[in-house]
Amino acid sequence: MIEITKEYIDELQKVIDAKDDVKAKKFLDDLHPADIAELYREMTLEEAIYLYMLMDGEKAADVLMELDEDDRRKLLKELPSKVIAERFVNEMDTDDAAELMRDLDEEQQEEILSHIDDVEQAGDIIDLLKYDEDTAGGLMGTEMIVVNENWSMPQCIEEMRKQAEEESLDEIYNVYVVDDDERLRGVLPLQKLVTSPSVSKVKHVMQRDPVSAQDNDSTEEVVEIITKYDLVSLPVVDSIGRLLGHITVDDVMDEVKERQERDYQLASGISQDVESSDNVFIQTIARLPWLLLGMIGGLSNSRILGGFEAGFVSNPKMALFIPLIGGTGGNVGTQSAAIVVQGLANNTLKQGQIIKQVLKETSVSLINAAIISLICFTYNFFTLGDQTVTLAVSISLFAVVMFASTFGTFVPLILDKFKINPAIATGPFISISNDIIGMLIYMTTVAALLG
Repeated sequence: MIEITKEYIDELQKVIDAKDDVKAKKFLDDLHPADIAELYREMTLEEAIYLYMLMDGEKAADVLMELDEDDRRKLLKELPSKVIAERFVNEMDTDDAAELMRDLDEEQQEEILSHIDDVEQAGDIIDLLKYDEDTAGGLMGTEMIVVNENWSMPQCIEEMRKQAEEESLDEIYNVYVVDDDERLRGVLPLQKLVTSPSVSKVKHVMQRDPVSAQDNDSTEEVVEIITKYDLVSLPVVDSIGRLLGHITVDDVMDEVKERQERDYQLASGISQDVESSDNVFIQTIARLPWLLLGMIGGLSNSRILGGFEAGFVSNPKMALFIPLIGGTGGNVGTQSAAIVVQGLANNTLKQGQIIKQVLKETSVSLINAAIISLICFTYNFFTLGDQTVTLAVSISLFAVVMFASTFGTFVPLILDKFKINPAIATGPFISISNDIIGMLIYMTTVAALLG
């Protein structure tokens, strides 16, 4: 493994500037596709194209799929359709090719498909492009080993060898068994293939009724199935059970990573998917909506506090606990929302368990609220010297913790019900909402105690 240092990049830059094809190719031969993709950010578009044209087709295709979507789109925009077809698409599995072409407009897709020599491959790509990218059909590939349940072992082995050569398969995850109507019937373990008598038919040794996904299942459902059953690949079937393709674990890991990044950004108050390399305008647009919402929340709080101005004048100690009330409510709400979002994401929080979860959160909140308010009451009782504010802060803390926990539990559930990503509930939305409600509870409590 070669470490990508500044000195290494500078040396490569000199080679590129000198247009020394031999040395540049030597640099590329020593690097993994993921490392070459990392170098892309240090280069201009012209330099990246120069290096791409020096790579063999298979490695160039691998590097292209390692790039971020925005970087990949910029590069493809500068390349002729024929080059994209011959140097990239022809060297890719169908699922990667379909993912690549989804970044392009319809006219460019048609141009690229017209330059693909393998008519069957072009047809498979067209079929995959019909699926939404967030479904099993949009995620699956069609390169796989398929055998008929009525074949003998010798015939099965011969057909497997033939298919592996035709599909240029680097790895064989599973051997799928279908009937005469192409419906999925089972999976053939390679160990059975080696040890079973040659007179046996495939259907006598296959594992029946394998776990599968339907082509219109969401990527979340696919991830859940593969994770639950520890699969390395998952067959995809249509509505009548015909085998269409399969999804491998590496494809799922990419989806999991992208989803985690999106959810993390949503929870942090970033409204769209951005990278650190994106320009100032894109990053500003992504961050500004939640900041504006936070500003509105702050202005609302100022209006609430302004309504109790006289109370602050007569009892200034009230103002000391505003950060405590707001901060505690935000923290409790975010914690509760995070637990629910996690349960929804990994599907451990099913429909029948929602009431149980709500009751559990209520119990936890009661305990936490009691402990926090009791500690605060004890501290203020001996140090503050104002029993009215002491009592008001303790009562408010108890009420705020209970409300924030309930609010943080229900909001993700409601968002999920309406097919909205519940991850947004764990970010500024919960904090801002609880801050406003917390202030209302505190000020109302103080006003009631002061008469």
